[in-house]
Amino acid sequence: MKAKYNFFVLMTVLGALGNLKAQDTVAMDLKACMRYAVEHSTQVRIQEASNRDAQIDRRDAILNAFTPEVSGSTSAYYNFGRSIDPETNTYSLVTSFHNGYSLSGGIVLFNGFQAVNNLKITKTAQQMGLTKAQQVEDQICLATMEAYCNVLYFTELEKALLGQVTTAETAVRLAERQEQLGQKSHADVVQVQSELAERQYLLTTCRNNLNNAMITLKDVMFWPIEKPLKIAGLEAGLPQCDSPTAQMDEITEFVRMAKQMSPDIALAEGTMKNARLALKTARWQLLPRLTLYGGWSSSYFTYPGREGYVPTPYFEQIKNNRGEYVQLSMSIPIYDRFSNHSNIAKKKNAYERARADYEQTLQTVEAEVRRAIADRNGTADALRQAATRAELQQEAFALNTKRFEQGLISSIEYQTASNTYLNALAEHLNARLQYFIKSSVVTYYSGIPYIEQ
Repeated sequence: MKAKYNFFVLMTVLGALGNLKAQDTVAMDLKACMRYAVEHSTQVRIQEASNRDAQIDRRDAILNAFTPEVSGSTSAYYNFGRSIDPETNTYSLVTSFHNGYSLSGGIVLFNGFQAVNNLKITKTAQQMGLTKAQQVEDQICLATMEAYCNVLYFTELEKALLGQVTTAETAVRLAERQEQLGQKSHADVVQVQSELAERQYLLTTCRNNLNNAMITLKDVMFWPIEKPLKIAGLEAGLPQCDSPTAQMDEITEFVRMAKQMSPDIALAEGTMKNARLALKTARWQLLPRLTLYGGWSSSYFTYPGREGYVPTPYFEQIKNNRGEYVQLSMSIPIYDRFSNHSNIAKKKNAYERARADYEQTLQTVEAEVRRAIADRNGTADALRQAATRAELQQEAFALNTKRFEQGLISSIEYQTASNTYLNALAEHLNARLQYFIKSSVVTYYSGIPYIEQ
């Protein structure tokens, strides 16, 4: 029975390890890579810590505005020298023991609306923290997308180069056979061999670039560098993009939507609001400050060194010696070496900088949106042309391959046709990936995060 149980446990463990291994080898598409990058990013963790600080600042602002500051103290001491007798108010040389308690509190009634403005500032800062977190996630997703597309580009280019290397190897074998039959000269064979060597060199370079692109993708995703990463192919790894149809009036509406949804504008606007509130607070500091205080105190004393002395009971003394007070304090700024005026001037300059930055951000976002739409439309035209060119070059290369095998064209002409076909494939692949990135950027400016597209 024990042997069967151990066998069952062993099979369960092996099954679990098999599942983990299968999960490690599952190809990740673009969205899966984005989610992993966001979940493991150190930048996101840093921003989350900043957001927690903003929450603490918000809590402190609420407590400072609506709750008093309360403090308590107690003391106990022996007096061995000359002291005043609390009962007779005369000097005494007998050793005495004193024990005192106090409780006090104060709340600011008016301080130039500083507490109210701090509430508004911390609320805006908290909202800005959430916006900043979303902005950081979007930046990570865009960087992941670009790195992912680079890996796809070199992966697909490697496949094309592998096909050309295979074709070149076949051409070399054919040329060597034709040389043996006297149909080709040795110079033709050398030319075909040089074509194979060039294709092998391009393949090696492409693989090196693919390794570098994969390292970059792992770095952006915070994926363990030594751990293998498998991504989905070109067709399965990227979502489909719609063809551009935006006209001039639609572009204007698109820009308006982007200004409402842009995190950059939201952050610049929040900074400007807080700078304006800080300026108002600095100006109100020229008014008096009004504070309310209150407190309670009591004490206990005895003479342990006096013979025949019977002290008043402890709780009776605490009751009899207690005292309360209420205080209303007003502080009027008269001359502070113009520090308040200097502070107002600095806050005013800060507000002017924030407002100028906000206006510049509006202009920058509008230019970026219009540029992104123009880039997407231009890339779409380039993609259509590159697709047509690649299709025609593929057909031409297939015909030239047959003509070369039949000895109708020279090796130089065949090499030229091969290079033209390879360039057409690379340009088509690059145009396709560029169009995907440009389309994603345009969609992002409409208010849809990269990871939700």
